[in-house]
Amino acid sequence: MLNDPYEAGKNGLDYLYPCIESHHPDLVVIMLGTNDLKSRFNLTASDISKGAGRLVQLVQNYKHRFMVKPPEVLLVSPTHVLEVDPLKEGFTNAEPKSKELGYYFKLRSEELGCHFFDAATEIQPCPKEGIHWQVDQHKKFAKILAKRIPEIFEGNI
Repeated sequence: MLNDPYEAGKNGLDYLYPCIESHHPDLVVIMLGTNDLKSRFNLTASDISKGAGRLVQLVQNYKHRFMVKPPEVLLVSPTHVLEVDPLKEGFTNAEPKSKELGYYFKLRSEELGCHFFDAATEIQPCPKEGIHWQVDQHKKFAKILAKRIPEIFEGNI
């Protein structure tokens, strides 16, 4: 949710409004924050969750004449980061902070009245690389969302 001084184009806030404006979704799933764990940003887990909260608020406050109401929001806390690759630059001390994200993202979802899921309860990053997901985890996450999204619209979560 921050502008990275070395890797352009990774700010979710800059992308979100044009995306909503062009697609008019019924639901927006937000799962950002892993890159904000980079040591160069020096953010706490609470700070990262507040950045995610800004995205939730943008969606909740969106109004367009084609839409009866703003989209629902499912805020997903990212998976943990594993500091297993000594050659992986930029994520020093990210593992303990990543383990706090679920708590703070849940707080933000409660404050903002949006839906919540902690991906770290079900999904694991690559055990060799520690950040990205392997194919089986993407499939597992897709199945979780395929179950949860209908429940949102049925009012069961």
